[in-house]
Amino acid sequence: MHTNNESTSVKIADKPALTLPLNRFADFLEITKPKVVLLLVFTAMVGMVLSVPGIVPLQETFFGLLGIGLAASSAAAINHVVDQHADAQMKRTKDRPIPKGNLSTAQCLWFAGAIGVLAMAILVVFVNTLTAVLTFFSLIGYACVYTMYLKRATPQNIVIGGVAGAMPPVLGWAAITGEVTAESLLLFLIVFIWTPPHFWALAIHRRDDYAKVNIPMLPVTHGIPYTRQQILLYTILLVLITIVPYLIHMSGLIYLAGAVALGIWFLIHAVRIQSPVNEKQPIRMFVVSIQYLMGIFAVLLIDHYLPIQL
Repeated sequence: MHTNNESTSVKIADKPALTLPLNRFADFLEITKPKVVLLLVFTAMVGMVLSVPGIVPLQETFFGLLGIGLAASSAAAINHVVDQHADAQMKRTKDRPIPKGNLSTAQCLWFAGAIGVLAMAILVVFVNTLTAVLTFFSLIGYACVYTMYLKRATPQNIVIGGVAGAMPPVLGWAAITGEVTAESLLLFLIVFIWTPPHFWALAIHRRDDYAKVNIPMLPVTHGIPYTRQQILLYTILLVLITIVPYLIHMSGLIYLAGAVALGIWFLIHAVRIQSPVNEKQPIRMFVVSIQYLMGIFAVLLIDHYLPIQL
């Protein structure tokens, strides 16, 4: 009996020691914003695939996606550090690792710096210098220019700051070809125009949070009705721009059919958000916008390997 009790006490005592590293790993993973990074990496992968007619080279593809993903994760971690005081006051972000005290500012900065340096080293050694340079400026653009300055300086923060977030397709294209082309910039433009309606829908849903911490998101500075109008205008422009890959023979009929169907679906939500009656519509459109972008890039990918032209 004595032996069994002793064994049981050891097992109970071991549990915190075993779970602590797992919890710490989960906290570090959370500050990288993995869902956002996966979406960015997916658009980068599509940029890679579209850049060549056949199969993409394994080395540049694997290390390119790894480097781009690590750089995006580094920028996200810096964002958590810079926004920690605002995060602590906002309902949506108050349980993030830094406000909760799970991670310190120093830990996050060291982590962000380490994976950022690793990302640049991977891209320079295994991909090419152009991709490394473009990725570095994208990291600086999001982590420093947008997070540290634009976010609190202007209600057009999402529009201007969207340049950094729209870069992954260009980075993917450059990783394979070593150059930036008009086609890669068209992919950039799609993500760039998509960003305002995507984020402004969330900003409407969380308007009071942003107002409380004095972040001048468009619904705070110009009101919700004006923001709804801007969402509709950007969505119309986005739907039109997504047709351009077909018009320049970059993609075929499969993409055209998918882009039109997805565009109508997204446009319906942009119209629905104009009504203040349904309070759930802003967050619903935010979720739909993510599915929409994934869908657009998915049909680009499918069409590339199953081209049908008139």
